[in-house]
Amino acid sequence: MKIVFQDPTFSLQLLRTISQTYYGGADIGECLSTAYRIEQGNFESWYSEWFKTAERVHKYANESSLSGHKVSARDGYLRASNYYRAAEFLLTDPEDSRILETWGRSKECFNKAAELFSFTVESIEIPYEGTSLPGHMYTVDGNKNRRPTLIVHGGFDSTLEELYTFAAAPALQRGYNCLTFEGPGQGAVIRKKKIPFRFDWEKVVIPVMDYALDRKEVDVQRIGLMGISMGGYLAARAAAYEHRISACILYNGVYDGRESFESSFPLALRKAYENGDEKVVNAVLEILMETDPNLKFNMKHGMWTTGSKTPIELIQKSTRFTLDGVADKIRCPTLVLEAEKDDSFPGQPQKVFNALTCPKTHILFTEIEGAEEHCQCGAPALSSQRIFDWLDQTFKKNGK
Repeated sequence: MKIVFQDPTFSLQLLRTISQTYYGGADIGECLSTAYRIEQGNFESWYSEWFKTAERVHKYANESSLSGHKVSARDGYLRASNYYRAAEFLLTDPEDSRILETWGRSKECFNKAAELFSFTVESIEIPYEGTSLPGHMYTVDGNKNRRPTLIVHGGFDSTLEELYTFAAAPALQRGYNCLTFEGPGQGAVIRKKKIPFRFDWEKVVIPVMDYALDRKEVDVQRIGLMGISMGGYLAARAAAYEHRISACILYNGVYDGRESFESSFPLALRKAYENGDEKVVNAVLEILMETDPNLKFNMKHGMWTTGSKTPIELIQKSTRFTLDGVADKIRCPTLVLEAEKDDSFPGQPQKVFNALTCPKTHILFTEIEGAEEHCQCGAPALSSQRIFDWLDQTFKKNGK
């Protein structure tokens, strides 16, 4: 489905932003009004218009807060946080000062909203290799009772705050606690600590699990791990080596990183890479990026978050992000989600599902359901229904 824009990147990111409406993170009219002011394919126009909307909504939230209207303030801050996130999304030069400024405002607004939630949200720091990983611990009733807990991380381009509407909000509604975090290559970890992605994500999840198991509100027999978008690879990789996880959700499944990058490359370019023509590959990709917003974002953002200096180096690093020889090591029940017309990882979820030898379930979200886009953008209610129904049944079936 295309909304406002025919360009797939702009349309999908608009849909992604609107999707947060279901859990209070957007308003449809605000999103559409912003989109109609944006020049298609123009990253600067995208930034400018979303930033204007975020500033306006942020101002309204501040006014409500000063007047003591807590619900209005909470809702306004939550929407402003999302709009700042959307504005910053297509800024791909790590030296651009607007990245930290705009991302910082998104975090500030979310934290103000969190102070007004009816449930407990704790900002946490998880010990990790001499530093720490930022996260949020959402609890239904504070630390009064042990509850099933869902641990969630994003993928290629998500932020900690966005994980609230993707996962924490529906988890809390169903009586689950939720621990969200950012790892290497993501959010604050790349923006402030400058730690790039790593393929061996179990080295990230193991200390997160150690932290979770020490929390008295966590039922250690009922811990799920969910990775979103490219996180579908990361979570699968982690589950293959971290067997304290009770259930794993790949939202959506990703089998091979290099295949994902190359799926949008012309055949001639793929052959040039296979032939080792590095100069040709770099030159052609630089030219293609000038006219293809999706390729431009994926390559520029990928180079930044993996610490790659050239497109060819990014492709070479992506070869390590594979479940080949790894998927069959997963033991826990695993749910693989797939969107029918996913342009980001076409065919990848089915490859993951086929490679799994653990108890497994595959769900295909379709166009007729309005859920065919990447990560079922536009269908958060349906996604959450299918995910948590499966998780409920899995824990019940396993006597947990």
